[in-house]
Amino acid sequence: MQVSGYEHGVPSWVDIGTDIEKGKAFYGGLLGWECPDGAEEMGFYSNCTLGGSSVAGIGPQQGDATYWTSYVNVDSVDDTVAKVGDAGGAVIVPGMDIADIGRMAICADPQGAVFGLWQPGTHTGCEVVNEPGAFCWSELITSDLAAAHAFYGAVFGWGDLTEDMGGMLYTQWQVGDRTVGGAMGRPEGMPAEVPNHWGVYFAVADLEASMARVAELGGAVIDGPIPSPAGPLAMAVDPMGATFGLVQLAPDRVDA
Repeated sequence: MQVSGYEHGVPSWVDIGTDIEKGKAFYGGLLGWECPDGAEEMGFYSNCTLGGSSVAGIGPQQGDATYWTSYVNVDSVDDTVAKVGDAGGAVIVPGMDIADIGRMAICADPQGAVFGLWQPGTHTGCEVVNEPGAFCWSELITSDLAAAHAFYGAVFGWGDLTEDMGGMLYTQWQVGDRTVGGAMGRPEGMPAEVPNHWGVYFAVADLEASMARVAELGGAVIDGPIPSPAGPLAMAVDPMGATFGLVQLAPDRVDA
């Protein structure tokens, strides 16, 4: 599905800080992305495309860990950063302009889950979503779901529709009547050293084939296939250690 812009409060972009060349080889091979070399002044950050449309970014690793970051589209980064602080969150990278591309910040909620803010300039975010090879879902894994409801409601104005799904509470984040992401408590057995975090999912045409391709490219499937209302999914880790999800979307989810 082609997207030309995003409302305030809707996740609009994902990127990963990693070994750039290894990231380009893995995700390009798995999801069919073209990942051109980025400019030196931008840290060689690669704006990856699918069929000519922007889908995700691959940039240099920051710190010891490699992980995917979800960015939420906002009308004003500075106003939203203030709300993050007022709601008990932390500002990791204050608002900064990226040339004329846009303005960004990196924040964390009170339970430590990291997310980004994006105020678009010439770069509006993912230009295609919810189709094979493209971003389709952001999901918070947290140790305190009730606190997350309060925090993200205060920061983004999100509503939260929470339901019991087989004994597990699952939240759908709402912007108006539209679902824009999800949240759940930490699964039983998740290692304590895994922090609360935002995970990203990419759509695929054939989950079983994509799971096999993950292994061929040097990654590993952690769990799956797993049935879900959105379609069968799997959790995987890339060769550099970053986790991500894959979903074979049900037909009624493609235009959601």
